[in-house]
Amino acid sequence: MAVMSAGIVMYHNSGDRLDVLLVHPGGFFWRNRDLGAWSIPKGEFDASEDAQIAARREFKEELGVEAIGALVPLGDIRQRSGKVVHAFALEGDLDVNTVRSDMVAVEWPRRSGRMVQIPEIDRAAWFDLPLARKKILASQIPLLDRLELLVQSARGVLFD
Repeated sequence: MAVMSAGIVMYHNSGDRLDVLLVHPGGFFWRNRDLGAWSIPKGEFDASEDAQIAARREFKEELGVEAIGALVPLGDIRQRSGKVVHAFALEGDLDVNTVRSDMVAVEWPRRSGRMVQIPEIDRAAWFDLPLARKKILASQIPLLDRLELLVQSARGVLFD
């Protein structure tokens, strides 16, 4: 069975522009990577847990704030690793200057047996859709496409 993950695509719009919140992974491997490295806030869960509950938990762990409001399902995607991501849209306006991520233990260098503490994410930022599509992991682009369709159909607005 594939590893499952749940996450939230937080968004806000200002009429003709839709912005999404993305996070950059912490740690040494991602330090110098930008385009194609960002992600939605997400994390793993098992079949005994509800995906929406997991998405809210992971949002709080990665950003340090609660995800308040109704979650709208965006469906699932499969990442290159095989992980299945269950995603939800949430309208909001998080101040990225207040973000504080949980720390996690990772082995570094790989296969060294040495454990170090790193933040799950090292930063968060708002991006308009065209730039978000360049920044986000390629396998997560369909989530942005689905969000755009969802917001367009709800508001009848076209975005650049």
